[in-house]
Amino acid sequence: MEIKLLGGTTKDELESRIQRVAAAGKLSRFPGNVFEVLEATNDYESNLKMIKRIIKMGHKSIIEHDYLVFGLCDVTPIIEQTIIGTRLSSFTIKSRREVDFRTAGYYIPKFRNKNGEKHKDLEKITTKYQNHMQYLFNTYGDIVDLGISVEDARFILPYCFKSNIIMGVDARQLERMILFFTKGHLSKIQELKEFGEKLQEIAKEYVPYLAPGLEKAEENLASGFEFLEESTKRPDIKILKEPKLISYTPNCDDVIILSYIMYHYQCSQEEASKILEDLEKKENDVKDKIMQVILHKEERRELEQTSFTYQIPISLSILTHLTRHRMHALLVPEFLPMWDMKNYVIPATIKENEKALEVYEKAVQKNREVFEEFKKEVYEEDLIYFYLGAQMLNVMTTMNSRTLQWISRMRCCNKAQWQIRQIAWGMVNEAKKVAPLLGKGLGPTCMTDRYCGEGKESCGLINKILGEI
Repeated sequence: MEIKLLGGTTKDELESRIQRVAAAGKLSRFPGNVFEVLEATNDYESNLKMIKRIIKMGHKSIIEHDYLVFGLCDVTPIIEQTIIGTRLSSFTIKSRREVDFRTAGYYIPKFRNKNGEKHKDLEKITTKYQNHMQYLFNTYGDIVDLGISVEDARFILPYCFKSNIIMGVDARQLERMILFFTKGHLSKIQELKEFGEKLQEIAKEYVPYLAPGLEKAEENLASGFEFLEESTKRPDIKILKEPKLISYTPNCDDVIILSYIMYHYQCSQEEASKILEDLEKKENDVKDKIMQVILHKEERRELEQTSFTYQIPISLSILTHLTRHRMHALLVPEFLPMWDMKNYVIPATIKENEKALEVYEKAVQKNREVFEEFKKEVYEEDLIYFYLGAQMLNVMTTMNSRTLQWISRMRCCNKAQWQIRQIAWGMVNEAKKVAPLLGKGLGPTCMTDRYCGEGKESCGLINKILGEI
């Protein structure tokens, strides 16, 4: 892998970045306006000392003003899935829906034995791994050549394939990432530790105020699940058939509508209820009208007063389509302990192509067989690259109604990838059962707003809805 800081590395750029952070630290306690404070904060060494002193006291919000953009070259989805979980960061990732990945290359672990030490047959086992991964990449190519889109062929790709990312992160999140990957329990995964170490080397030179804290940090390899593992037997993993609504705000529609009235009039809930009751006496459908106003306001804070918690079945290939919506509390199982490799999905286009299905199923079975062989003698952290994009898992998330509306607008669209579209509609249908008025505003914009932003790339449904066939 290759990690580079994109910009902010020249002497002038570095001093300017440090000056902004120092000015933020100085602003609250010194006289003068923000520009006067910024102008007075013009000595690099003094600024650096002040920043270190302030963050040592625990006041780290000032380093959020130092924003860095990194180029991540030839990293695997293991890194991708892990860093996207850092929701206060920004990412742009090479699309597997659009790009042919048969020549992307793949990561090769330095295999360790069950004790975490260098494997005695490293060369032999590495060769076997390379032969198998090349077989999977060849299978991917064969499936594409059989007329299957790269969007669906990618489900057979192993999670060792290399990708490229542009990542934006402020210095506070950068510090958290570095500590997580170099000192936390995920540092047992070689690639993640290497990634953290490369970020630390860059930070040492270009984010110098982080260095003291990073060097003094202690290792903590505990996962937080030790109690469970010691206290109960691990159950078999059973993948749900569709999204399941676990919990939600009771009387969701009423809570949203009452918050709208309370917000505008600054009145109590009791007063708002009386106002709503009076309005209903005048108009039977007043709740529906109010909800429509809320659903189409520029600011929809009322929707944020209610929430839905789901458990969702999803494949590794599509997980990023959900993870990238950062304003929800997503719980994704960690890569370890290893999941049940028998849980996988087959895209419909492959099911309908007899030859492609045969090739796909054979590769999935072969991958499981090789994985079981490696499992007998290889460190578990080195086995995660045997996961395929088709691997299914259950995730859990809680989101407010505004986020649910946003996700449904994006993911219920016919242009969305098919699995995330099925998931989004499943979530919407569950919400409609308990919040029918809110439900009228959930779905693609062509259905809820009579508008499509896809332009020439529109699927055409908007024309049918508007009667312009």
